[in-house]
Amino acid sequence: MKKIAIVELHQETNSFSQVLTKRINFDSLVHHYDENVYEIIKKYPFQIAGFLKYIKKHHKNEVEAVPIMTAWSNSGGPIEKELFDYFQTYILEKLREQQWDGIYLSMHGAMGVEGIQDPESHLLGAVRDLVGYEIPIAVSLDLHANVTQKLVDQATFITAYRTNPHRDHFKVGFKTSKILVNTVLGNIKPVMAFRKMKLLKGGGFNIDFLKPMRSIFRAMSRMEKNKKVLSVGNFMVHLWIDEPEMGWSCIVVTDDDKELAEDLCEQLANRNWEVRDHKHPELDTPTQAIQKVKRSWLKRLFGTAIICDVSDLVAAGAPGENTHILRTLQQEANGLTVYIPLRDEEEVNRLYDRSELEMVEVKVGRKLDSVYNEEVQLKGQILKKGETEFGRTVVIKSRGIHLILTQLPCPIFRPSFFKELGLSLWKADITVVKNLFPFRLFFFLYNRLTVNVATAGITNVNVFELEYKHIPRPIYPLDDISDWK
Repeated sequence: MKKIAIVELHQETNSFSQVLTKRINFDSLVHHYDENVYEIIKKYPFQIAGFLKYIKKHHKNEVEAVPIMTAWSNSGGPIEKELFDYFQTYILEKLREQQWDGIYLSMHGAMGVEGIQDPESHLLGAVRDLVGYEIPIAVSLDLHANVTQKLVDQATFITAYRTNPHRDHFKVGFKTSKILVNTVLGNIKPVMAFRKMKLLKGGGFNIDFLKPMRSIFRAMSRMEKNKKVLSVGNFMVHLWIDEPEMGWSCIVVTDDDKELAEDLCEQLANRNWEVRDHKHPELDTPTQAIQKVKRSWLKRLFGTAIICDVSDLVAAGAPGENTHILRTLQQEANGLTVYIPLRDEEEVNRLYDRSELEMVEVKVGRKLDSVYNEEVQLKGQILKKGETEFGRTVVIKSRGIHLILTQLPCPIFRPSFFKELGLSLWKADITVVKNLFPFRLFFFLYNRLTVNVATAGITNVNVFELEYKHIPRPIYPLDDISDWK
């Protein structure tokens, strides 16, 4: 039996956030080791589930896959170095225990760690130092990864998500397993081509089934119809990381055909460059958003309007305590039923032992981010308390505003969050979310109007207003350049 180790570590960092990612952020989502990995993938059938499925379906008598760790955190500031060191030490100790024929590393690609540049390459390098370069190591990444030359040099091959909003985790694991297992068995020999682009675009620009990326992803699918092509990846980088190798990337993996890989990778980079001027989605102020909602009264009869808090995207690493939209709702949303999440561990802990239906006053904001946020006061009734996936949670109703205070950052990807708190989306005029892509998929049943709102915050999608200090220059659109190379 060939033996393959499985290691999974996912976190997406916002370099502009001062709020560190700690162990509690992993514990609240996914943080499991060894045999316990099998149980958690039943709840989250993502990459590891797909990886194991391929082996079970095609090579169960030839290959044994051994999960070592799976750890996922929501996006945030850099990971505490002590925690990252713990993860790396554990992984290396487990790898030392056995002889391996292959290793699968499932990572995000935009992770940050205190004091460590390019931590995913750092981790892969430590693994290579231990096992050498003869053992094939497969790496799968989010399509918002910032792929570096060091990562490419150390991986045998790299695969990528092909959907945004992400909905192909299982497929990515399945594909990666197919390539790695057949590499281990000697059936194929993966080779990679890599292109790094002087391109910095995002913020609603890169949804796979909408313009301008739809035609590019279709072209990638056509490339993969060639039996020699094992994988095509397009990495439209996470905007909010400040790294020396920042920029979009392309990777093509073929079966021992370097010339083909290089040619297709060049084609893909050129396609990306051709759509660089496509306009971003329209952004509104909070006042403009509320006016749009009020005018759309007929749509609201059959669902809810969703305000995407673009400048406080928890799913892109923001703290999640933006008070700008809340303040405007207090002033201008009279007569509307509103659900709005806000992170405030201090207030949650203070209120958690108070009685439901009790009248309380809260002061929220400016506790984690004192640069962009302002303190807002609100008086209302405790409607609900309980434990959610974002820790302790308290719902306070102030007239039509339902302020949902959470202990941990709260992106709200799925409608189930509101349902578990007894809040019906059919009754809401406005629902505020703090993620840029997933809600567009998961809230489809309820969403009748999407309004993208910009205020002050660290997930500003206007790259001209972000305080980059380390990214390479020149880079488009910050600089007027005529070529991606």
